[in-house]
Amino acid sequence: MFAGPDQAVLLAAGLSAGLLVLLLLGLAVYRLWKQQQQKRQSQYEELPSARPSAPGPSAPVIPVSQNSWATPREIPFQLPPRCPTQPEWSRTEGEERKMEAQKDLLAPRGSLSVSRWYPVGAVLAGLYSDPPLNEVMAPPPGMAPRLCFSVEYRHSSEQLVVSLLRLSNLPPRFHGNVTLAELRLLPDDRRSRQAKARGTGPDPEFNNLFIFQVSAVRVPRSTLSVCVLSTEQDGRRRAVGRILFPLEGELGQAGRVLWRDLETEGDTQCSDLGDVQISLCYSPALQRLSVVVLRARGLQLLPGAGVCVQVSLQIHSQVVKSKRSCVVKGEGEPSFSHRTTFKLRPQHLEEACLRVELQQPSSVHSEPPPILGMLVLGPFMYARGPQLQHWMDMVSSPQDAIKRWHGLGRAS
Repeated sequence: MFAGPDQAVLLAAGLSAGLLVLLLLGLAVYRLWKQQQQKRQSQYEELPSARPSAPGPSAPVIPVSQNSWATPREIPFQLPPRCPTQPEWSRTEGEERKMEAQKDLLAPRGSLSVSRWYPVGAVLAGLYSDPPLNEVMAPPPGMAPRLCFSVEYRHSSEQLVVSLLRLSNLPPRFHGNVTLAELRLLPDDRRSRQAKARGTGPDPEFNNLFIFQVSAVRVPRSTLSVCVLSTEQDGRRRAVGRILFPLEGELGQAGRVLWRDLETEGDTQCSDLGDVQISLCYSPALQRLSVVVLRARGLQLLPGAGVCVQVSLQIHSQVVKSKRSCVVKGEGEPSFSHRTTFKLRPQHLEEACLRVELQQPSSVHSEPPPILGMLVLGPFMYARGPQLQHWMDMVSSPQDAIKRWHGLGRAS
């Protein structure tokens, strides 16, 4: 059945009425929203900041008890100016950032909370600085160069903590240079830890902390080595002195402040046998160990007797190679300048050692020459003290010639 004309007219009228109702409803909602916005904006309108005008007296007032003219005094009152405020929805992005910065400045800080920002000054750091170390830890009496440090072993974490504090009584020729300190834990630590002094002069301060990871079993077998160096303006380093601090039996009073005299280059001298000056240099690229025996001093020789030096490279108990110098006169400080090179692979540095002997030639060729004194340079397996330190310095400074004096010992 098809709809008649009347039904089509009714359908069109219904649709028109529905659209009209929706339009009126939308207009009503918009008008209601507009009124709410105007009401909210009216709440933030600025109060008039003009000073209220007080009507002045238009005519003189005659008091009953007085015959003179008088006018009332004006009260000095004025409304304080008010900063204009804006609703949050009308703020720009720049104003939002400014408001956030002000909130951060006025935010509570610990137990202090302020409602305004007042510049009250700055903290004087000098009032809270620690006193200098030379006032807290005075060195013992004497003029010898000394190093101040402390050692502590933490069993829970198996850490050896070394605090390097300060130096005292540096020689005058080092006062203007930068002072460095190199630390090693012998015999296993081949990589040195370095500290730089904070200042110059005779008593530079370090105040550095070093941590060595070492088990409690190996601590009594270890030795702390500290080598003090002076760096000149051209970059050259000169040895000031060193200490070797065996840890066995020294950790009973953990954290105590220790003073130790530096063993300088001229300190090591054997009064009965004398000493010898040796230079070591190792090249990993060429796998070459260079040894130069420079001179000797303090030797006990008969007048007119000659002396020679023999250098031997030894791996474990096997002598790989030996070289002997020419015989020189033993008067005064005999100069050898005897240079010897050995082929030595890097993996054998921990297994090899050098044996240096000073010999007095014998008139009888069939008999071995008498040994005036000897010394062994090498790793912890063979050497201790300055001889061990000399070898470690050579290994850690490839291509550099390390020169030291060593005291002679008796041949075993």
